[in-house]
Amino acid sequence: MDSYGSIIIIVLMFVVLYFVMIRPQKKQEKAITAMRDNLQLGDEVSTNGGILGRIVKIKDDIVTLELGSDKNKIKVFKWAIRAVEVPANTEEISK
Repeated sequence: MDSYGSIIIIVLMFVVLYFVMIRPQKKQEKAITAMRDNLQLGDEVSTNGGILGRIVKIKDDIVTLELGSDKNKIKVFKWAIRAVEVPANTEEISK
């Protein structure tokens, strides 16, 4: 009977580990993937490297960003986009 108790405790520890660590991480990864899949022209985004820019072109997995008032352009991979700071639709409403 004692070995069954040990097995139950180990199983319960794995269940708790799943709900505390693994499941939230998978939800966060899904949210990030959805954000990157829904990038639009005109979105203001930030990259993992801390660069802020507006999307002017999207081609496959490469995004062209326009930086600042001098209109410099750089290309980055979609996986390097950290967050959408200002969605394109929000800017049109505020103008």
